[in-house]
Amino acid sequence: MKPPRSVWPFVLSSLLLCAATAGAQGYPVKPMRLIVADAAGGAPDQLGRILSQKLSELLGQQMVVDNRPGASGALGADIAARSPADGYSLLLTTTAIYAILPSLKKNLAYDPVRDFAPVSRIATASNVLVVNASLPVRTVAELVELAKSRPGSLNYASAGVGSPAHLAGEMLNLLAGIKLVHVPYKGAAPALLDVIAGNAQLIITSPIAAGGHIQTGRVRALATTGSGRNPALPELPTIAETVPGYEISQSWGVVAPAGTPAMIVKRLNDAIVQAMQQSEVKAQVLKTGAVPAGDSAAAFEAFMVTERARLGEVIAKSGIVLED
Repeated sequence: MKPPRSVWPFVLSSLLLCAATAGAQGYPVKPMRLIVADAAGGAPDQLGRILSQKLSELLGQQMVVDNRPGASGALGADIAARSPADGYSLLLTTTAIYAILPSLKKNLAYDPVRDFAPVSRIATASNVLVVNASLPVRTVAELVELAKSRPGSLNYASAGVGSPAHLAGEMLNLLAGIKLVHVPYKGAAPALLDVIAGNAQLIITSPIAAGGHIQTGRVRALATTGSGRNPALPELPTIAETVPGYEISQSWGVVAPAGTPAMIVKRLNDAIVQAMQQSEVKAQVLKTGAVPAGDSAAAFEAFMVTERARLGEVIAKSGIVLED
């Protein structure tokens, strides 16, 4: 006996729900891809490959890294946002993707809230403030004092307008009440080289990028940028120990296209948290200069909301503009 036509929509929706639930319970049944919106070799790529290798083992299906660099991460984020919400295409999101670009560009092809379902944060990293070896400062306090005595005469380099290093410098300007002049470069490597050459006086950059130059004395490290001391450079104070309230770190996490079934998000979160707790994964992540994380989807979502508001305020107060 057929059910009345009036109940067909409910029957159909129930069947679809059962099918989706069955699919989620068996997930994954085919290879997955992790979209990394950065070129091979960068920090996101390194972290993505560490994670994908371990998730392949834990989930029983191969996870491949799909590098999609361009537009400061916006290109890869857009590709991920347009992917099917079935758990087989994920995005390794970055501070730039979820917190910086939304405040810098009004015509983004993706929306960090509407288009993605948070899964888990995987790692964080505080950077290091280094100065040219000839600059007569050895502490953040001395740098601030010098900058106040010579407003507008000290330059800080960055990987480009709107980069985390750019925001780090502007946050220092705002909180320390100084005027360092921003000099953008096409990448972190040339920016650091110009600090070594003395064409710019300082840069806030990755401990991995600066480490060898710190050891050889080509640049002098003053402090790190996180809320606590960096495990890779425990002897260095934080900037916040001199400039209260200063904190800017980079964080990476995994998000799925919006609409991905909650059961799949939970399966992924469980696997990521398990992966980031394993000793060999922790050791590999620490070698990149980052600190392993791994938290709930809700905790990651709350973190991204806070960071987006906090860095958005820095962007607004500094008047940073990124042309479309």
